[in-house]
Amino acid sequence: MPSAFDEFHTYLTASWAETDLVFENEEYELPGIPTEFVYAEFVSDGSSQDTFGDPGNNEWLEGFGIYLHVMTPNGAGSQRARQIGGRLELLFREQPLGAMWFRSFSIGAGEPGRTFGNYFAMTVAISGDRRNRTSQLNP
Repeated sequence: MPSAFDEFHTYLTASWAETDLVFENEEYELPGIPTEFVYAEFVSDGSSQDTFGDPGNNEWLEGFGIYLHVMTPNGAGSQRARQIGGRLELLFREQPLGAMWFRSFSIGAGEPGRTFGNYFAMTVAISGDRRNRTSQLNP
């Protein structure tokens, strides 16, 4: 079974073409003139055993968070970042991905956008979980 990150990375890369995508700890050279892009982070909230039974055949629940930072030129306002964020959110809404389920979504997550040098960041936060069986992880 591929990792949750691998499933997310493959799906987002195949589904998104509106802007450049940059995943955490990847090299990306900023253009001379600020241009929109999305910086993607995937974090695990840990795993917990959800069923107890035969060894090697138990179900586990892995929580995760996805943060899609929509980067737009500083000083251009937040509307464009929110529009891009809305389209990103729709890629995951009511769209289970393998054993992954996306539970909640937020654009801005209760915090204002942030300025980073020549860029403004508006974050799309997605939380979810993935169920798997021990036997799927250790064939």
